[in-house]
Amino acid sequence: MARQGLSRALVTASWLAEAVRAGRVGAGLRVLDASWYPPKERNARQEFKERHIPGASFFDIEECRDKSSPYDFMLPSESQFADYVGGLGVSNDTHVVVYDGDEVGTFYAPRAWWMFRAFGHKEVSVLNGGFKNWVKEGHPVTAEVTQPTPAVFKARLNRALVKTFDEMVQNVSSLKFQVVDSRPEGRFRGTELDQGLESGHIPGAVNIPFHSFLSETGHEKSIEEIQEIFRAKNVDLSKPLTATCRKGVTACQIALAAFLCGKRDVAVYDGSWSEWFHRAPPHYKVSEVKRGKA
Repeated sequence: MARQGLSRALVTASWLAEAVRAGRVGAGLRVLDASWYPPKERNARQEFKERHIPGASFFDIEECRDKSSPYDFMLPSESQFADYVGGLGVSNDTHVVVYDGDEVGTFYAPRAWWMFRAFGHKEVSVLNGGFKNWVKEGHPVTAEVTQPTPAVFKARLNRALVKTFDEMVQNVSSLKFQVVDSRPEGRFRGTELDQGLESGHIPGAVNIPFHSFLSETGHEKSIEEIQEIFRAKNVDLSKPLTATCRKGVTACQIALAAFLCGKRDVAVYDGSWSEWFHRAPPHYKVSEVKRGKA
């Protein structure tokens, strides 16, 4: 079976199942479960221990982050990322496939995909349809936890793929890049709470909820459908684009969708609304609720 191109952002369940069957999971191909759920809802690590794709390791997004930051899931340092993924057996020559077990099909996996790309690793793919469809299609699962041989990974942050608070503030007036917000419409408009925070959005941002890019089965929509979604919101993929959300997770779905259309330089505002809400001046937080009270 021909190996899918390493530059591809997606691999199919059938391709990965064949790789597992052929015993190719190892130093050259690592499979990572990047699931995360609200603690009161599900336990991602426990679910991984109970069943996962054979040969997979658990990519703990709670561990692989900047723990000194007051904001959720901010990127770790180059050395922290290198040490963490090296411990999972990932080298600079490894093809990494990430997935998660969310019911929508894919939720946190694109964040892991983007993290690898942000630290200079191009050979990384998302399992299209996620673990949900892997199971649905009858592919093997196991409770056996493998211990990968540690590898050396050299990380180099590509700052072009990461936007800071200051850069986002400057863009409000300069409009150097487009901003797409992947949160649900109510949170973008400010009509519903955003996980405990008052909601709203960055001035000039366009709203495309991340699930817009997923089919009813949880797979990525076709390139043609994705391109039409961007066009309908007047987002020009030939121009600079930054994605944002609540905490830098579903924004990575925007980056993935654009990547599938050939745009590989979408940046993610790592702090997203979590940081913007706490640091931006009031007039930089657009909310229909606030306008209604004025």
